Amino acid sequence: MDDANQLKDEGNKHFQAGEIEKAIECYTNAIKVCKDKTLLAVIYRNRSACFLKKESYANAASDASKAIDVDAADIKALYRRCQALEKLGKLDMAFKDVQRCATLEPKNKTFLETLRRLGAEIQAKLKTTFSTDSRVQNMFDILFDEEMDKDKKEKAANNLIVLSREDAGAERIFQNNGVPLLLNMIDTGKPEMIVAAVRTLSGMCTGHKARAMAIVNMVGVDKICSIMALDNEEIALATSNLFQCINDSLTGADTREYGKEAALVLDAAKDLKTILLALLEMIANKNVSGYGRDQALNLLSKNVPRSNKKNPDYSRTLFTIDHGLKKILKVCGQVPELPDQLPLTENSQMIASVLLNKLYDDLTCDPERDNFREICDQYIKSKIDPNNMDKTLHAVNTISGLLQGPFDVGNALVGHQGVMEMMVALCGSEREVDQMVAVEALIHSSTKMSRASFIITNGVSLLKDIYKKTTNEKIKIRALVGLCKLGSAGGDDYSLRQFAEGSTEKLAKQCRKWLCNPKIDAKTRKWAIEGLAYLTNDADVKDDFVEDELALKAMFDLAKSTDKTIIYAVACTLVNCTNSYEKKEILPELVQLAKFSKQHVPEQHPKDKKDFIEKRVKRLLKAGVISALAVMVKADSSILTDKTKEMLARVFLALSADPKDRGIIVAQGGGKALIPLALEGTDAGKGKACHALAKIAAVSNPTIAFPGERVYEVVRPLVSLLHTDKEGAQNYEALRGLTNLAAYSEKLRWSKIVKEKALPEIENLMFEENEKIRLAATECMCNLVTSKEVQERYLEDGNDKLKLLVLLCGEDDDKIQIAAAGALAMITAAQKKLCTKMTLVTVQWLEILQRLCLHSNPKIQHRGLVIVYNMLDSDNNELAKKLIESELLEILTVIGKAEDNPKRQDPIDAARTCLVKAMDLGLIKPFSTPS
Repeated sequence: MDDANQLKDEGNKHFQAGEIEKAIECYTNAIKVCKDKTLLAVIYRNRSACFLKKESYANAASDASKAIDVDAADIKALYRRCQALEKLGKLDMAFKDVQRCATLEPKNKTFLETLRRLGAEIQAKLKTTFSTDSRVQNMFDILFDEEMDKDKKEKAANNLIVLSREDAGAERIFQNNGVPLLLNMIDTGKPEMIVAAVRTLSGMCTGHKARAMAIVNMVGVDKICSIMALDNEEIALATSNLFQCINDSLTGADTREYGKEAALVLDAAKDLKTILLALLEMIANKNVSGYGRDQALNLLSKNVPRSNKKNPDYSRTLFTIDHGLKKILKVCGQVPELPDQLPLTENSQMIASVLLNKLYDDLTCDPERDNFREICDQYIKSKIDPNNMDKTLHAVNTISGLLQGPFDVGNALVGHQGVMEMMVALCGSEREVDQMVAVEALIHSSTKMSRASFIITNGVSLLKDIYKKTTNEKIKIRALVGLCKLGSAGGDDYSLRQFAEGSTEKLAKQCRKWLCNPKIDAKTRKWAIEGLAYLTNDADVKDDFVEDELALKAMFDLAKSTDKTIIYAVACTLVNCTNSYEKKEILPELVQLAKFSKQHVPEQHPKDKKDFIEKRVKRLLKAGVISALAVMVKADSSILTDKTKEMLARVFLALSADPKDRGIIVAQGGGKALIPLALEGTDAGKGKACHALAKIAAVSNPTIAFPGERVYEVVRPLVSLLHTDKEGAQNYEALRGLTNLAAYSEKLRWSKIVKEKALPEIENLMFEENEKIRLAATECMCNLVTSKEVQERYLEDGNDKLKLLVLLCGEDDDKIQIAAAGALAMITAAQKKLCTKMTLVTVQWLEILQRLCLHSNPKIQHRGLVIVYNMLDSDNNELAKKLIESELLEILTVIGKAEDNPKRQDPIDAARTCLVKAMDLGLIKPFSTPS
């Protein structure tokens, strides 16, 4: 101990003399011999001061910590460690130490000054660390660090994408050399890096025209196309989204405004034309993957034909026909089974057909349509070569593509001399591929009934012959589909049967057998659904099909696959099974007239009656139809046409008919899937989807049916159904849906329902003659009156809103009275001025109020008594006096004096409250309550 003390004192002398090295030596020797913990802590603290002088900050912090371990309140050790940690850049740890010092000695100016200084330094450092510039650089550093682990790289990539979606973040990435760094990420060739870089570029281009133009020129359209051409579905999809963001920003489709950019005049026409030409070049390029080709076709389909025919500019369509029609036809004509074909996916040719249809439909005059047909005609002729069967097959397959797209163009080509004969000759070929292509062309050419009748005469025997003779399943199933299609030419008209009794059932049975056979490839099995799409026009067939649970599940599994060409056939089959197709109502008088004049009268199959349809719907729901529909709706492809969306909406509406089934629809994601169908597509399709949404919204918990922010997206579709031009059933369901949503939250009531201008429509429907609609509108208003904005509308002068509410309280229907009286009770409680206004809108107000208070229904009686209380409490003494001088006093007294009764307790208590209020106002004297 004496040695340690002596060495310590010696060290202190050296320290005071400035001999730091000698002091350290003495303290070190003292530590070696010291046995006392308290003394040891002092020696460590002293050596820490030496290390601080020598700027050996790590050692200084270490020694100070050893002293603090012995005595946590050692203020000198704490401050020395603080000084060392500050020099080491560990500001937060240094701050904690000096904070402890200041707690121990609150008046020490040195501690307080250090505390203030370190606090400011920490804030500055945090600002720098978390500044966007720093974050951007940090993310790129992580991404390019080969030794960094995968999780950190993935997190950095996601952060970069998120940052690019905010304008400030996108601008920081752009200003901090971000585009060249993103190109470096792409050049690594690693798929995850490419996807992250492309998605970041998409965020930077979104809604900012100037930045989008700059990025297009910095990266280059050819470079973007080369990325989309890669054989990776995720990369192709991400790059397609980048092109879409660029297009929306350059064309002004994305109308968001950022900063002062609007002041700049930017002409994007050249860039848009370059992109269009590049996409057209991709279509027929052998070096482009099937995924890239699909996305190029999708982009053209989405952005070239006009979405609104009122727009006079369709120059992009004409340009595409002139520069790209032959390239699109080339894709349609590809026969994957032959050598040297373009790389395709199972969806490519259908997407090309959809694009051809949209382009043709966008033309406005006969000369333009003639030009389109002429280009197609010349292309087909150039490919027909009797000496080259492969070229001829290409021509026939191109016609098939046109028959699935602009049917009239394909139909005209089939009618040309020699084309049908060529198809028949191919059917008799020994090559499997020839027969497949020819049979498919025959199937597609019999779409219209007039054409079907021609082929029934000329082709049925041929298809039957192929079906019977071939041993090849692929050809057999296609021949069968041709027969199915011809057999269903009469639609669901029971009296128009092309084939003998029972034939369609046999064909359907074979289709189901193929559909359920897992040994047959998916591309062939999907033809079984094509056959069923036609055969299910027959009620016997559809009834048998929904009884076959294995066949239903096999169809749903295919509907969920990557092959989206199946969607239309599945949608047709489901529309047939649910009888949700458009059906013209036939008046009995016209049927009698037709019979009398010996005209054809359509007949309904017995199994197409309501009870059979309901059973089929239950079967479909049990088999999992909703999950299949949800996947089909998500198809990010132009194959999901407006017509297909309409069919899916029809099916959803049929499935949601029974309120008991709506829980299943919600549980399997049906509510969520209906929202896009309600916002996009044909007017009829959107109407059906909105109606289905309304049915679900009317009986479901909104938070479960439409989770998160989706609940706000439901309001607009429902409001669209309130217009008087809509069907009464749509008005009714929409009102019930909005009533349910209005009860959910104030945000929904105000920010969506009121802002979507639903109030005038709801008020109009409160005047409806139809009692159910009037009730639904009144119930909806009852839930909306809690909103301040709605109350203000009732306070305005010059309208009959309040009068209507009062008069509805006098209706004979109990439910309407409950809703109207409930609304009046809530609104008069919230706005006292309305109590007085209520007496001015109609002379019948007192009579109606008395009838409410005397009502046998306790719910109505209770609401009436609450209104009376609100009027007594309205600060209008004259009104209160008038009420008490009327027969209402007697009514209140009788009800208030009644014995307690659980069934009528609410009105009894309300009457007693009214009487107490009247006593408080000095209008009546106290009375004794019953024991």
